[in-house]
Amino acid sequence: MILVRFPLALSALALGIVGAAAQQPIPRNGSCPSGYYSSGNYCVPNSNAQPAIERNGSCPSGYYSSGNYCVMTSSGKPAIHRNGSCPSGYYSSGNYCVQSR
Repeated sequence: MILVRFPLALSALALGIVGAAAQQPIPRNGSCPSGYYSSGNYCVPNSNAQPAIERNGSCPSGYYSSGNYCVMTSSGKPAIHRNGSCPSGYYSSGNYCVQSR
């Protein structure tokens, strides 16, 4: 068995990258939401961008409208588009299911 040891600084860096909740590019639907910029057919988040989802009617609680998107506020919780009943751990908010915790 081979044991590989990482220097403390590299271990901390690796943990920071794994633990970071970096936003992912989202498909572009018109203008990009606040905190995102256009790149091809996608909206790419800036380093401080909040999560955004496509808007379907009014935005769920904890989100604000930005073009064709809903952007999470600092006090918002993850949301998904509702398809029937919300899954366990989520509550209904308009056309969305918002995480309860």
